[in-house]
Amino acid sequence: MTTFIDKTVLMDEQAMHRALVRIAHEILEKNKGVDNIVLVGIRSRGVPLAERVAAAIENIEGKRPPVGVLDITLYRDDLSILSYQPIVRPTTMPVDIDNKIIVLVDDVLYTGRTIRSALNAIIDMGRPKSIQLA
Repeated sequence: MTTFIDKTVLMDEQAMHRALVRIAHEILEKNKGVDNIVLVGIRSRGVPLAERVAAAIENIEGKRPPVGVLDITLYRDDLSILSYQPIVRPTTMPVDIDNKIIVLVDDVLYTGRTIRSALNAIIDMGRPKSIQLA
């Protein structure tokens, strides 16, 4: 017989909404508006978060920043133990990232290994003005 264990809820719907709006405000304040900002969601759970932050920014500023999708599979330092044939999904950038402010969005920032891989992937695509974390 399967026993189900209740998971701890860290944020309810309202708390999540407040956090996303706060992140959107911080991005706008730090960069003095939405111009030259590109939100980049790290596959897979960073992508919906980037979309939600973009929607929050649009509600605040009336202008939605472009949202890119970044797959870092081939940049991982544990690729050889991850899988013999890893699944690589597409990376899409809606605009040229040269001289843009890139804001990387992911669901977990822990050891920094994912971010390091994302930084390498972004640098291989162009020369952004800056790279920030959300």
